[in-house]
Amino acid sequence: MDWWSHRNRYYHQDLAQLHGFLIPTGATVLEIGCGTGDLLASVQPSTGVGIDFSQALISLAQEKHPHLQFVCADAEDFCLDPDISTFDYILLSDTLGHLSDIQQVLQHLQVYCHPRTRIILTFHNFLWQPLLNLAEKVGQRRPQPPQSWLSMSDVRNLLSITGYESVKIGRRFLFPKRIPGLAQLCNRILVHLPGIQHLGLTNYIVARPRPTIDPNQTAPTCSVVIPARNEAGNIQAAIDRLPVLGSQTEVIFVEGHSRDQTWAEIQRVVAQGHPQHRLKAFQQTGRGKVDAVRLGFGEATGDILMILDADLTVQPEDLPHFFDVVASRRGDFANGTRLVYPRSGAAMPWLNNLANKFFSLAFSFLLDQPLKDTLCGTKVIWREDYVKLVDGRSYFGDFDPFGDFDLLFGAAKLNLRIVDVPVRYQPRTYGESNIAHFREGLVLLKMCLYALRKIKFV
Repeated sequence: MDWWSHRNRYYHQDLAQLHGFLIPTGATVLEIGCGTGDLLASVQPSTGVGIDFSQALISLAQEKHPHLQFVCADAEDFCLDPDISTFDYILLSDTLGHLSDIQQVLQHLQVYCHPRTRIILTFHNFLWQPLLNLAEKVGQRRPQPPQSWLSMSDVRNLLSITGYESVKIGRRFLFPKRIPGLAQLCNRILVHLPGIQHLGLTNYIVARPRPTIDPNQTAPTCSVVIPARNEAGNIQAAIDRLPVLGSQTEVIFVEGHSRDQTWAEIQRVVAQGHPQHRLKAFQQTGRGKVDAVRLGFGEATGDILMILDADLTVQPEDLPHFFDVVASRRGDFANGTRLVYPRSGAAMPWLNNLANKFFSLAFSFLLDQPLKDTLCGTKVIWREDYVKLVDGRSYFGDFDPFGDFDLLFGAAKLNLRIVDVPVRYQPRTYGESNIAHFREGLVLLKMCLYALRKIKFV
């Protein structure tokens, strides 16, 4: 087995690179069909358990990786030590096609899932079957027993009927031999292009357990962060129109270098209090919306964190839709979209509308999740996920002056299920936009190109 892995090490290195991107260091990881344990070891888990039916492979894996635990058992009915209850990630890499009862295995794995577990499945594109069979005959690939050749839709259906839902799907690896220049061009760039991507050797799906909600569970609390610059005329309306969200609603104003009376108005509103909301106020020392959001999120105590722009072009009355989606776990991250309901030219001029559609297509391509409007200011995330996002922020760097990319990239890196929530977008009734459209559009384009290298062309 090690000889074959060494012979095809370029392919196995790509698998390790994919899993290393999807799984943060220090997670708890279970791998089904672990072989010699090399892939499991490569993701550096805090607790790593490998399952395989071959005692010879399990013995070799334990010898190579003594810090991990390996169990010789069938995937359909294995039973682990009671001290090991659930895992953050469960891997089935090139395993599905060899299982005699895929449905039974996926159902059995539910026992080892918590609500935030992610299942990562990699499997060969069935279009490669003739080439892989040929590779076996000429001694370039380890001989394989009869197996199931599954399409992407086959696997997504199996996940659906066994209690999971897909979070992210992708394809990669177009050229399986390391030929300098050509392999890098094919595997880093060409395989990600529309049309060509369907020819990739490796299909992968990231899925999560379908959420279930206890009706007797107390509703989560919510913190609404309102960044405000030159918005004095909207502060009182923001509070008056904001519905109660969850078991407790915390409202955090963050004022940043206003030229009008925004800070004085915020202080007045906070001082007068509110019968249903807890009010807080802070002033930025840094600049930009991203700094304001980070300050507000850092001071928030709610279970769910939410952004409401102080211009009120996204109506406060729409926020319960966001809260319900995230609290019910139908989505892990809620992203507002202004491109569903009718909107006037005053609210979104045609050029802005065109730019928003361009960036939504770019983000959908980058993140392998469909997004209709990436630049809507209203975004919602669980606080515990935001803490993890902050911990992993160094991967992308601190380059986003707006905060939209920072949150979306971070959510995608954490394999959160990002969902669009339509809003009724309205023209502002006070003040002027703080956005320099052309200059900031160039910054957004630069960030997309940067993300292309960090997410796609890796």
